[in-house]
Order: sequence, then structure tokens, then C-alpha cells
Amino acid sequence: MEPTNNVRLLIVEDEVVTRQTLTRLFQQEGYDVFDAADGRQMEHIMAQQPIDIIIMDVNLPGQSGLELAESLREQDNIGLVFLTGRDSDEDRLLALELGADDYLIKPYNPRELTVRVRNLARRIEQIRQPSDEQVEGSLQFHFNNWVLDCDSRCLYSPDKKVFRLPKSEYRALELFLTQPGKIHDRDTLVRKMLDRELRPNDRTVDVAIRRIRRHFEAHPDTPNLITTIHGEGYRFVGDVSTKVADR
Repeated sequence: MEPTNNVRLLIVEDEVVTRQTLTRLFQQEGYDVFDAADGRQMEHIMAQQPIDIIIMDVNLPGQSGLELAESLREQDNIGLVFLTGRDSDEDRLLALELGADDYLIKPYNPRELTVRVRNLARRIEQIRQPSDEQVEGSLQFHFNNWVLDCDSRCLYSPDKKVFRLPKSEYRALELFLTQPGKIHDRDTLVRKMLDRELRPNDRTVDVAIRRIRRHFEAHPDTPNLITTIHGEGYRFVGDVSTKVADR
């Protein structure tokens, strides 16, 4: 992708004027811009479409930006820039330890902000570039004309488009394809995806399943492959075969 064209940018800021100003700034730079006032809105947007970069305040209603950063760290290759009035070294270091790519203090210089975000977009694209070649000798799952390559964590569509899955989403999909027809509850899925226990009011699994469905379900809200079993969990009901990739 070009440095700005088709880059999906999400602004998470509860102050309306600041949020609108940032939205206009990055729309003028050529980004596809979405905006949210808090973590709940952020999660809703991220469940609907992939996001490349997030610009987020620390002080947010509900979960703070630092708390949200911890969950974002579990998703590969999403850029995170904090833009905040909190200027202590402690906050800055904590944000960087939680996986933030940059930390800018308000009031900000618009030109500096756009340059930093553009450079971040370039770095992310370099990391994300998947190979069109499937890995020789890699185990693959084939389902409904889609292919999941285990070595590369790439999902290949029927028309040969390539999607490199974040580790958590890959682990969930691998579990479904390994055990088609079996119901997996949220506790099992979150342990498989993130190597941790399910937390109170934890929507990580639901968001990840929705993101996975978006790739191959024609209608993600009425899925045919990964179905919701109310009160129990999720089940993959498609036909699956495995093979070892060759050239």
C-alpha cells in the first residue's frame, strides 16, 4: 500500500473538537479515518473492519488508553500512537512497554504528527507484506476453497488474495480447523489464542471471531462456517482437509 492510500486509521479520543480536528487532518492526508470516543466504540469498529493504525488518548471514559493498549498488544502489526496531555516519564515509558509505537504530547504539531504516522504506516506495510508463494513443506488446511498455511499464518482466498493473520486469530482458526464440528467455549479459545484466562466482561474472543468471519463469510452476521452456539461457544461446521504444501 502507498504510505497513506488505503491505510485505515482509527482515532480514539473522547474530546469532540479534538477528535473532529484529527479526523479532518488525516482525511486530508488521504487516510481512511474512523473515530471512537471510548474503548467500547473502538472495539465495535475493529470488529467491523481491519484497522492499520490507532491514534489514542490516555484519558478515556471507561477503560483508559493504557488499559486498551494491553489488549491491542495481543494483535499483530497494528500501529499505536498515543496523543495525550499526560506528559510524565512514567506514563510515556509504560505506554512504550505496552507496545505503543510513539507517544506525543498535546498540544501537538500537526505536521510532526502526520510525518510520524506516515513513517509508521511504511514500517507496518514492510512487516505485513506476505509472500504470494506458499511455504514448501508447510501444513495447510483447505476449506471452502480457502487455504490456511500454518508456517506463514497466511490465509489464501479462492481468488488468490493473501491475508496474514495476527497470531491470536490464526490460533483460533487453527483450533476450529483441527477439530471441525466441536464446540469451543470462550475459556478454551482465549487460552488457545492468548495463553491466559478469560477475564470478566472480556470480549476478546468475540471480536477475534468476528474478524475471522469477515474474511470468508459472505454475511458475517449470519455465519455459515463458524457458528455461534448460544450459551456454549463457537463451532466450525465446514468441510476441512489437510495437505503439505509443495511448489
